[in-house]
Amino acid sequence: MPAENTETPATIDRTPVDFWFDPLCPWAWLTSRWVLEVQRVRRINPTFRVMSLAYLNQDKDIPDEYRELLRPAWGPVRVIIAAEEAEGQDVVLPLYTAMGNRIHLEGRPIDRSLVEDSLAEVGLPVALADAMDDTAYDEAVIKSHHAGMDQVGDEVGTPVISVEGVAFFGPVVTPTPKGEAAGRLWDGVVLVAATPGFYELKRSRLKGPDFG
Repeated sequence: MPAENTETPATIDRTPVDFWFDPLCPWAWLTSRWVLEVQRVRRINPTFRVMSLAYLNQDKDIPDEYRELLRPAWGPVRVIIAAEEAEGQDVVLPLYTAMGNRIHLEGRPIDRSLVEDSLAEVGLPVALADAMDDTAYDEAVIKSHHAGMDQVGDEVGTPVISVEGVAFFGPVVTPTPKGEAAGRLWDGVVLVAATPGFYELKRSRLKGPDFG
């Protein structure tokens, strides 16, 4: 019997794109919204996957205030992994969106209440919030983390994007480009990242995240 065709009209002839995020990061949030905008104007099919800033920085010499910021970061990524294991990959993006709206747009602290509200919004059992403190999910978090970060090295953070054998950190952009502007940025970023020997293009950041 032939294998079941799992493609849908929404994914046929679309380029697979993998996107690694930590819900804590405002820059990854902005870039994720850009990728969703790109999906409207370019034929890409993004899959969202977790990485962990807490794990990435656990052995690094970082300022005390940043380490304190990372203190609650394990909880959301554990819950997303638990939800994915229970319900499948399709729940990752809506759960990330529900969390991100609360963290970045509403400015809520990362606590059990935020996670439970996010789970309820997307129709998932609020009992999955128990995973926040369950280190049994860390192995899966770390595996997902390395699947992305090993492609770009440990001197960058999130977001990481992989497309057609090319992986890169970023882009870091604010506010999120819309419409064809989002598509043009995608075209340029992928073109530059795919250039053999290309490593870095950067300028000083003069403003913080703009979620408008």
